[in-house]
Amino acid sequence: MENNKEMRNWLDAFKLNHPFVIAGPCSAETEEQVLKIAHELKDSDVSVFRAGIWKPRTRPGGFEGIGEIGLKWLKKAKEETGLLMGTEVATAAHCKLALEYDIDVLWVGARTTANPFAVQEIADTLAGTDKIVLVKNPVNPDMALWLGGVERLHMAGIKNLGVIHRGFSTYEKTKYRNIPEWQIAIELQNKFPDLPLIIDPSHITGNRNMILEVTQEALDLNYDGMIIETHNDPDNAWSDAAQQVTPDALKQILKDLKIRKVSGDSDFENKMTKLRANIDVLDANLLELLGKRMKVADEIGQVKKENNVAVLQNSRWNEIQEKMVAEGAKKGLSEEFITKLFKSIHQESIEHQEKIING
Repeated sequence: MENNKEMRNWLDAFKLNHPFVIAGPCSAETEEQVLKIAHELKDSDVSVFRAGIWKPRTRPGGFEGIGEIGLKWLKKAKEETGLLMGTEVATAAHCKLALEYDIDVLWVGARTTANPFAVQEIADTLAGTDKIVLVKNPVNPDMALWLGGVERLHMAGIKNLGVIHRGFSTYEKTKYRNIPEWQIAIELQNKFPDLPLIIDPSHITGNRNMILEVTQEALDLNYDGMIIETHNDPDNAWSDAAQQVTPDALKQILKDLKIRKVSGDSDFENKMTKLRANIDVLDANLLELLGKRMKVADEIGQVKKENNVAVLQNSRWNEIQEKMVAEGAKKGLSEEFITKLFKSIHQESIEHQEKIING
């Protein structure tokens, strides 16, 4: 996919002096609920009112959305507030109905992005539309799959494209509902800087108390906007209650966010050049140390081979992990970071030793 400047025109057309904001309830529940929230958001920085009409559930029996009648409520909300309307689509039938009710912004959900057949059906149905179409990252951290969804839509003649970063599933226990894996979104941003990038802190955190923190981190990384689930009675929401905020809480979050400058004056640039040079030197030193560590791992592999000893020694690994987490804390490094770092180092060491033992 070429880095086409046309893809960013839809965002520039809003002429905003603040990040692009999509907000509204996880699910449309009643007409009264939809209209009440929309009216509470109309005089804020929100450009697009969102509400889930169809809700993919992992297991049957859960609330799967109100269906087509909810689109009528969105249409009425648009007429009364002037806000643009947005919702998630997962099938060609959803797309046809969304177009019929003149929904302005559609996005492909994480589960759907992971299915190229479903994305292609959506692309075929929306071919040539001037609606804004966004693609959420797939459930698993797969850059190719994410970009593949965008490419299918682009090839269908859809120019108003963007992506939503909603985090990735993991079996590990972390403070996030879906771990951000920021480096994946940053890589995408570097490859396609003209493709609008929107953060979804609601699904990343699963916790309304972390929304500001994650949104700020995204803005510090030059994201273009955010999509935040907002409900007038979050604790009694029909879906994803814990991650939704009230309209007043959303307005406070938007007020508290700090918008960073993309660049500074010459003094700033000089200081940054020196600091980045220091980072480059330190990074080179890190690689040198890691290379030396792997040479020691190779020697360990050779000793294990000579004595017919298994590569993986769990007691030793647990000892290293506990020690490094404790030492990292003294240096202001989080347990999550240290754990990820040394798991990667440990895995590389195992692969080195396996090559020697099996070579």
